[in-house]
This record gives sequence, structure tokens and C-alpha cells, in this order.
Amino acid sequence: MDLEDLPGVGPATAEKLREAGFNSLLAVAVASPAELVVAAEIGEATAAKIINSARDAADIGGFETGDRILERRKEVGKLTTGSQSLDTLLGGGIETSAIVEFYGEFGSGKTQIAHQLAVNVQLPVDKGGLDGSVIIIDTENTFRPERINDMADSAGLDYETVLKNIHLARAYNSNHQILLVDKAEKLADELKETEKPARLLIIDSATAHFRSEYIGRGTLADRQQKINKHLHDALRFGDLNNAVIMITNQVQTRPDAFFGDPTRPIGGHVLGHTATFRLYLRKSKGEKRIARLVDSPNLPEAEAVFTISSAGIRD
Repeated sequence: MDLEDLPGVGPATAEKLREAGFNSLLAVAVASPAELVVAAEIGEATAAKIINSARDAADIGGFETGDRILERRKEVGKLTTGSQSLDTLLGGGIETSAIVEFYGEFGSGKTQIAHQLAVNVQLPVDKGGLDGSVIIIDTENTFRPERINDMADSAGLDYETVLKNIHLARAYNSNHQILLVDKAEKLADELKETEKPARLLIIDSATAHFRSEYIGRGTLADRQQKINKHLHDALRFGDLNNAVIMITNQVQTRPDAFFGDPTRPIGGHVLGHTATFRLYLRKSKGEKRIARLVDSPNLPEAEAVFTISSAGIRD
């Protein structure tokens, strides 16, 4: 069934929807009426009618029994981090169709894990990969092809082939960052029929631009609303492509915390509620790092020790 087959969608409206990134029934079905109003320049009532028809055609939006959800969960993939202890902490690896947040102070290993995942996603499924490509939104200019070379060699992959399957865009401000998620959806559609479909989206870092541009309590509400929409757009990317969403996050120190660890992630409750898994990274001796699983829908709080070596993320 094509977009033109939906009630209220003619050739002109379908073209506008595709230009806005709504290339499939599923993409329309999970959109909000407000998004379609802006994208296709139609009325809200018409947008709601189109979305409801798409939900019926795509068979989503209704209630399901637990056994059907369990059956669908079998399609969820697992991406290895390169460290067996870290994989065990995450229940066997990083889940697809979920947002995994790594936060910690500088040098704790956030970007190193992002580089490692960009390589590992290209591994075959039987080796812990997803046999796909990666889309990276780099907000801090931290991507280094030279580091990919080290990790690719260690994984037994061809360096140049690995780089060709990494699609990176530099985000220069928060609005550009939000726009790049829409562009990532269009790129993923183009890659669907290739040998390496997009199976990983990395945003490194998710909060850096928002933190620098929205200063003071007066801008807090606007900042949180934009972060909320941005993360939900990223989560939609994961649902549409059965992809892993990996984000890194900066931290701040609470001056009023006299006991315990004063380190807190940026983004507040909005980011905390949206991320499916939250991991707090901190430095240990030498190359060792400690990862603590802070939040998960099905796994207990626990810690794992891993190392960052020249070969990448290892036990």
C-alpha cells in the first residue's frame, strides 16, 4: 500500500510528505497531526484522518496481548560493545529500537564507545554486530577516522570499507542538530535496499549545543521541550529502522551535594525519562573504566569494568 492509497492523500500531498521524510505508512502512522500539518500544508482534521488510516493499514496503534509483544521482541537485535562484561551488564549487548545514554565526565570513554560501536555494527550478526552501517551526528568535533583504523584492524575488518559505511554530519547548533535527525531518516530510507542498511544512530553529544545556547532559568522550558522532541524523533528513527540509538551526555556537579557522588547528567528528567538505558561512566586506574547501569526497564542496577586500549573497548 502506497501513501497515495490513504484517504485524503493525493499525488501532491504524497510528494510533500516524502520530501519531509514520511516515506512509508509506518512513518506516517507514528507521526503527530501537527507534524503532518506542517509537512503537507493540510488541515489538522485531515492530518488526523490520514494518520488513523495509516495506523489501520500498518496494524499499529491498538492494544496487544503480552505474548504478541514477546514474539515481536524476538526481532530486537543486540549490538556488542566489544567488552563481554559491559555486554553482560546490558543483558547481552545494546538493544535495537531503544535509546542508550552514556554519560560521564571528560575522558570517561563516551566517545571511545561511540567509535567502537560504529565499527562493531558492521560485523555480522554471529559476531555480535548488526551487519549494517552507522549514521553519526557529531556536535563536538570528536570523530577521528584514525581511531576507526585501530578498531577496524582489531576487529578484522577492512579500514576503508568500514569508513565508507560511516555517514557523519557535523552539527553546528541545536537547530541544525534537530534537522539532522530528519536528514538521517531520509538517508536510512536510501540505505534500506543496500547491503548495509542503517542500524545505528549516534548523537555525540546530545546536549552540548542545548547547554551552551539556552542559558538561565528563563530558557529552561523551551530547552527541555526541544530536547524532548529531538529525542523522540531519534527514537522514531530506531523504531522505523530497528536500529540502536546511542547518545552521549555531559555532566555537571551539584554544589549542594555534601554526601555521595555530586555528578549529575545534563538534560534533567526529560532526558532521564526518554532514555531506555542509562549508563554512568567514570574513570578508574589507567585504561580501566567503570560503567554503572543507572536505569533500565528490565535489568538491575549493577556495575562493569572495561578497558580502553589501542585495540578499542575490551575487558
